[in-house]
Amino acid sequence: MDAAFTEEQHAIRRTLRALLDKRCGPDEVKAAVRTPPGYDEELWRELAGRLGLPGLALPTTYGGAGCGPTELALVCAETGRTLLPSPLIATAVLAAPLILALGSERQRAGLLPALASGELTGTLAVPDGRLATALALTGPNDGDWAGGGRAGGIQAHKEEGGAGWRLYGEAGQVLNGHTAEVLVVAAHTGGFARSSTRLFLVRAAGAAGLRRTRQAAGDETRPQARLELRDVPAELLGEEGGEAARAVGAALVATGVGAAVVLAAEAVGAAGAALAGAVAYAKERERFGRPVGSFRAVQHRLADLYVTLQTARSAAYCAAWTACGGRPGADRPSGTYTSAAPRLGSGAGGAGRSGGSGAAALALAQALDALRAVAAEAVQMPGGIGFAWEHAAQLYHRRAVCDELLLGPAHRLRARAAEEAGLFAGAGRDADRAVDLLPAVDA
Repeated sequence: MDAAFTEEQHAIRRTLRALLDKRCGPDEVKAAVRTPPGYDEELWRELAGRLGLPGLALPTTYGGAGCGPTELALVCAETGRTLLPSPLIATAVLAAPLILALGSERQRAGLLPALASGELTGTLAVPDGRLATALALTGPNDGDWAGGGRAGGIQAHKEEGGAGWRLYGEAGQVLNGHTAEVLVVAAHTGGFARSSTRLFLVRAAGAAGLRRTRQAAGDETRPQARLELRDVPAELLGEEGGEAARAVGAALVATGVGAAVVLAAEAVGAAGAALAGAVAYAKERERFGRPVGSFRAVQHRLADLYVTLQTARSAAYCAAWTACGGRPGADRPSGTYTSAAPRLGSGAGGAGRSGGSGAAALALAQALDALRAVAAEAVQMPGGIGFAWEHAAQLYHRRAVCDELLLGPAHRLRARAAEEAGLFAGAGRDADRAVDLLPAVDA
């Protein structure tokens, strides 16, 4: 496979990098996260309006650019490099793909152009902070994670004599949940006998019974909120019927693949910036009359981190290619990120495979491990000052820890990928045979 990027992809990355280098330094990031929305609204309007980032992977039919997961991964690698606080992940990676995959034509036409232009922002609300479970990243999403017909979670019931729905329950750790105008809420419906998980649309503006509170988070560059829903009016995403209900799980899995690919690239971008800071410090700081970086032990540590970073970067872009199948467009309005065309150079064409959930989970695990290792070294290299708020290294360390809490841990991502690949399908039977043989061995 030719892993060289196209000229168009290089142009996207150069344009975004120039803007972020000018507008999103460490001081600007620290100032933005302390504002009520948790991000620079003026910068977001420029990223959405001039560069069209929220609609990058949406079909042109709905105001998007019609690109694929590789372009979105490249963009998020740049936003991760600067730790840009924005609703990009919540809007373009979580909410928009689900509306595109499950929504009716009226819902898609009414919401996706506004999401693509940045006029509206959206997010996915999942009960009890089970985002990784809902997206099938750390386990199957066919359980009762949305409520199961019992107390807890989020419950949905139909209005008497009408087509509307009402939602009850709570959702925590909702990315940008305190500012998103469009909420895609996962809720349990159908009672215990005919239980199913469906997705509902809630327009936050003027929604009676909706209370949103920004939560304290270790990583302030990724703002989160708690949602309380008390008899909140909602609209079913998509159509009624059992077939539509069965499509919800598949749509969440496909969205999970896209999210894992994009977040892996974002973590790789953050790790690259943290490593560059550590290398710069090693070149500048002197001990015993010579730069710290001239000591062999320091060189070996940095070289090991470089190899770890490059491995994670290769895994992230390989996962973006593996998740490709066919380019979305006007004739395929229900496509998701797994239906984007291979764009990693000319060698990827015609060889794309659909799905790619295992590769995406492995890439995310590799990227999270790399970011954690590099961020820890970036904090330790300058000594105690690396933990101080004034130093940029602590921002990357916070991102590493909190991303793993939100989407991992890494060992569960790997276990899920191994389970899907069937690597240990016969392990239980082999163990049982070994136990059966023990008495014969003793005899």
